[in-house]
Amino acid sequence: MATAITLFAVAVMIAILAAFVTTIERIETRTASNETPPGTTDLAKPRPPLDRAPGRPVLGN
Repeated sequence: MATAITLFAVAVMIAILAAFVTTIERIETRTASNETPPGTTDLAKPRPPLDRAPGRPVLGN
C-alpha cells in the first residue's frame, strides 16, 4: 500500500514539473504598444455626434 502511494506521489510530482516547464516555455515577454497588430481590420472608429441632447427622444427623419 505504501509503495503504491509513493509511486502515485512521484507520478504527480513529474506531471506538475512537466506542466511547469511547458508553461514557462510559452511565456512571452513582449511589452504593450500603440501599434496595430498585423491582420486586424475594422477597429473602432469615432462616431459622429448625435443630433439630440442626452435623455431627449430621437426625432424621426
